[in-house]
Amino acid sequence: DLDVCPSHCDEPMAAVDALRQRVAGREAHIETAELFRLLGDPTRLAILHALLEAGELCVCDLAATVEVPQPTVSQGLRLLRAAGIVKVRKAGRMSYYSLADSHIRMLLDLSREHLRHEPGVSL
Repeated sequence: DLDVCPSHCDEPMAAVDALRQRVAGREAHIETAELFRLLGDPTRLAILHALLEAGELCVCDLAATVEVPQPTVSQGLRLLRAAGIVKVRKAGRMSYYSLADSHIRMLLDLSREHLRHEPGVSL
């Protein structure tokens, strides 16, 4: 049975203890899971890809680009902004949104590149 470890796994092992020290703590796992939950919504992901391509957009241009009602885009941006995934720049009465940092850009680029390896999937 492949799901059962040999009997030596019951003994304490230095390698496992060392690995346990390098694995992020529970709080980091919770925060990372929240990030992926936010990125797991197709509308929010479309918003992020639009910002990745355009650099900066207002809500009405985002709504037109992703073909979603403006209130839905505003709600998605509110969540993404609260999580530090997007940032806003005010210019008079206008608000322009962009990706918060290069880490988000890299994450989106890597996910897109990963999907290009899957047959029949395109972004």
